[in-house]
Amino acid sequence: MSESANPPVTVPGGNAIQPRPILWLITLVAVGLSLFQLYSAGIQPLGLFYQRSVHLMLIMMLAFLIFPVFGPHRKRGVLGWLIDAAFFAGALITGGYMVLYLDEIIRRAGFWSQTDIIVGCIAVVTVLEASRRAVGLGMTIIGVIAILYAFAGPRGELPWLGQFMPGILEHRGYNLDRVVGQLYLGQEGIFGLPLGVAATFIFVFVLFGAFLESTGAGKFFIDMAYAATGRQRGGPAKAAVIASAGMGSISGSAIANVVTTGAFTIPLMKRLGYKPHQAGGIEAAASTGGQIMPPLMGAGAFLIAEYTNTPYLDVVKVSILPAIMYFATVYLFVHIIALKQGMQGLPRSELPQMRDVLREGWHFLLPLAVLVWLLAMHMSPMRVGFYAVVTMVAVAALRYAIWFLFVAPRQGQPVTLASTGRVIWAGFVKLIEGLELGARNAVSVSLACAVAGIIVGVVGLTGLGLKFSAMMMAFSGGNIVLALLMVLLASLILGMGLPVTASYIVLIVLVGPALTAEFGIPLLIAHLVVFWYSQDSNVTPPIALAGFAGAAIAGSKPMATGVQAWKFAKGLYLIPMFMVFNPEIIMGGPLHILAWNGLIAILALGAFAAALEGYLFTRMSWLPRIAISGAIVAVFYPNFLMEAVGVVVMIVAIGANWLASRREIHSAGAGTT
Repeated sequence: MSESANPPVTVPGGNAIQPRPILWLITLVAVGLSLFQLYSAGIQPLGLFYQRSVHLMLIMMLAFLIFPVFGPHRKRGVLGWLIDAAFFAGALITGGYMVLYLDEIIRRAGFWSQTDIIVGCIAVVTVLEASRRAVGLGMTIIGVIAILYAFAGPRGELPWLGQFMPGILEHRGYNLDRVVGQLYLGQEGIFGLPLGVAATFIFVFVLFGAFLESTGAGKFFIDMAYAATGRQRGGPAKAAVIASAGMGSISGSAIANVVTTGAFTIPLMKRLGYKPHQAGGIEAAASTGGQIMPPLMGAGAFLIAEYTNTPYLDVVKVSILPAIMYFATVYLFVHIIALKQGMQGLPRSELPQMRDVLREGWHFLLPLAVLVWLLAMHMSPMRVGFYAVVTMVAVAALRYAIWFLFVAPRQGQPVTLASTGRVIWAGFVKLIEGLELGARNAVSVSLACAVAGIIVGVVGLTGLGLKFSAMMMAFSGGNIVLALLMVLLASLILGMGLPVTASYIVLIVLVGPALTAEFGIPLLIAHLVVFWYSQDSNVTPPIALAGFAGAAIAGSKPMATGVQAWKFAKGLYLIPMFMVFNPEIIMGGPLHILAWNGLIAILALGAFAAALEGYLFTRMSWLPRIAISGAIVAVFYPNFLMEAVGVVVMIVAIGANWLASRREIHSAGAGTT
């Protein structure tokens, strides 16, 4: 059918105008993907390659349907339809070939047939194109560069390219069969660990988050935050911090968190007195923190658990204190600005009451309770996600049924056959919407993981990780602080073109060996440091993606909002460094050491916020701000005497500021008298 014969419809998540049959096909593929994932998560687990190949096939089919080849704002046209149909067929072929001929492929491992290589080439090209559409050009370019690097060398397909590489990056080079075998036919390429995590743990929790979103859980959490903090100074901003902490871990995307919670919080912050760029920056910093907040940490907790061979629950446990430290810093920034600008809270009449909020949305807490309880029982995270989704659907259906059978009749809406049919149909539509939304939300993450698998495969094939570690040692001169600054800079550059998950995977493969082997950082801490630093592209100009999203809602200048987000999110840079120099807060140790380290870390971060803002109880002069800055460096130094001196200096500076504020109040009172 022609496009004119079918009314075009805007597709959420794709921003493209689509004819109605394509919308139906998108829904069909998305619902099929979600049902397949639920089946394999909770009913019949599948083999590694079966699970990952079917998952990737359906994800790529969705990407080619949702994102047109020439961009979302142009009609496909005849050429566009032909190209999209060709790539759609490529997704079917590459996924189907692996499923149908898996046993034969395994039997001839290392001695691939010509068909294997051809299908592998199609798979690599198809994955890169799907990534270009759904993730962005930056990820695709890095994937292409990785493949060209594998071909460069005296024995490779492109020997001339090796002449342009520095000596430390030289390698023998590999031919087409070897590279394609590594990337498509083995377990270290496209179907490697990153896609494996995306196809199992990540997807089912993204689906859980989609059902929470589609059933109204977002508003419930925001209302809870407002009820708890709305009357305090800067209440809406504090509500933004708390709500973003709750929703960010589930949403899996800092930008999605900004636009979800920010639509409510940013206008209220502006109304209370926060400047537009401050309101957007606060929301961006808080939403970015949601990615490091247990229990889900976006997708990071599952990847860290797999890479470090650490139980998922242990990753969650050790991440709680650092996450609290981060949000405490953002919260204090918000409070200091409210004090500095003389803000008050919202009146009680404009705030939801906690009792009413819980009465309306208590059922949203049940699936979360089931999730935490099953995790504590050491059940597989994939199975936990399955039961959480089932519980969410069951609770929503039960509450809907109770309302229809008992509440509606009291409101003058009698139960009839027609009304029953309408309610059942509405519930079915809601179920389909949740299944579709979960699949849509997973497209970019899964494709980022697939291309990350290409990069990981090339790094393993060429030994690039060890070479990168050698370069890192040479440039840092063995200084761990310089090495961490290099990791931070690399994460910022990668983050300009890659999503957080992909940035973390690429960076840990490259710098992980150096951090652990050369600098002696424990494996789990090294992964947490890289994961935290991978978040910084959301809040660090010139490419502060979450900050720009906040600016769009706040109506402020993007760069000014990005600078504010960068200021409020300083915990992203300081807390990982504190982990490195005080590993007890992650690896465990005597209770008194843990308590001491936690106390001095929170004190240092709070003092840092006050010094940076130049205000705590009253304005700070430049001298105590400089003293606090030096004390923070001392606190981060792994020496008890230095730490104690730093703590004393901070307490004296803060105490002096409090006394100055009391004198000002006394003087103002005397003047009034």
